[in-house]
Amino acid sequence: MTPAKPAARPANPRFSSGPCAKPPGWSVDRLGDAMLGRSHRSAQGKQRLQRSIDLTRSVLQVPDDYLIGIVPASDTGAVEMALWSLLGARGVDLLAWESFGKGWVTDVVKQLKLDDARLIEAGYGELPDLSAVDCNRDVVFTWNGTTSGVRVPDAGWIDADRAGLTICDATSAAFAQDLDFAKLDVITYSWQKVLGGEAAHGMLILSPRAVERLESYTPPWPLPKIFRLTKGGKLINGVFRGETINTPSMLCLEDYVKALEWAEGLGGLQALITRADANSAAIAAWVERSDWADHLAVEPANRSNTSVCLKLADPDARHEIPKTMVKLLETEGVAYDIGAYRDAPAGLRIWCGATVETSDVEALLPWLDWAYQTTVNT
Repeated sequence: MTPAKPAARPANPRFSSGPCAKPPGWSVDRLGDAMLGRSHRSAQGKQRLQRSIDLTRSVLQVPDDYLIGIVPASDTGAVEMALWSLLGARGVDLLAWESFGKGWVTDVVKQLKLDDARLIEAGYGELPDLSAVDCNRDVVFTWNGTTSGVRVPDAGWIDADRAGLTICDATSAAFAQDLDFAKLDVITYSWQKVLGGEAAHGMLILSPRAVERLESYTPPWPLPKIFRLTKGGKLINGVFRGETINTPSMLCLEDYVKALEWAEGLGGLQALITRADANSAAIAAWVERSDWADHLAVEPANRSNTSVCLKLADPDARHEIPKTMVKLLETEGVAYDIGAYRDAPAGLRIWCGATVETSDVEALLPWLDWAYQTTVNT
C-alpha cells in the first residue's frame, strides 16, 4: 500500500552538495553591480577582488598574517597548486577516508611520484588513526569528508610546534566549521559550497610557514603557469591582492561578495556555524526515531554538519532503494540531487550548509519516510 504524501513541502528543494543552495532571498537582480565587460585588471576590478579577499578574512576569521588568494579551477585547483608547489621537501603523510582525499593520494603517489609518502586511511564512515600522523612530515588531509559525512572533530592531533606543513582541503568545512588556523598552513575551499556561490573559482590561504617553504624550496618538476606562486624565488604577492593568475568571472565574483555580505549581516562565522548545526541536528533527531535510516559516519563527534550522509540501517537491504527514492523525491519536486556520491556506499547525501533553511530540512524529513515506504512497498 502506497503511503499518503506529506502535506508540507520544502520551500526550497535544493539540497545538492555542490553547487549548493543560494543564500535565502537570493535573486539575480542582486548582481546588478557586477563589473561586466570590465577588465579584472582595472583599478575598479582590482578593488572588487580585494573587497572579496577582505570580506573573506573578516567573515572566516583568517589571521592577519595569513595570505588569501583567488585561484582558478575551484577547490581542486587550489589543492593542486599546493601539492605541486610545496611537496617534496620532506616526507608526507596522506590521510584518506573518502573520495576526494583518495584523489589527492593518487596525485601525490602516481603523478608527483614521491618516494616518501605514507598513506593513513580508513573506510567510508570512519576516520583514520590520527595518532599515527607524524607532524614532522608534511600532512595532506580533508577537514570534512564531503562524500562520507565524516570530519575531523578538531585539530588537537596536529602539533603546534610541527616541522612539516599541514595542507587542508576545507571546501565543505569553511564557513560552517571552526577551522583552527594556528594548526593549518594551507587551507583551500571553493565558492560553491557553504556560501552557495558559483563554481570554477578556488581560494588558497597560506600561513607564514607555507610562504617560507615556497620561497626556500624549488620542486624538482616543472610547474605549469596556472600553478606558479613564485618568481625568482619570491612569492608573487599580487595573487593575494586580487591580481589573479587567470581571468576570473566578475559575475561570479559579485555573487561571492554578496554572499559574504549576507554572512556578515547574519553575524559572521558563528552565525553560519549555528545555521549548519541546526540543520544537521534536525536530521540527527529524525535518524534517532527512524527504523530504516542511519548515519554513514560511525562516531557522532565526527559527523559532518554540512554534507550529512545517510545509509540504510539494514545491511541486507537492496542497494537500489536509495536511488529509487532519489528519483521519487526529485519527481515530486521536494529534493534535488541528494543521492550518495558515485564512489560512496549506497545512500543519501543531504547538504545542510548555512544557506539551507532548517524549516526546509524539517519539511523534507517526512518525505524521506514517504519515499522509503513507497519504494519498499512497490
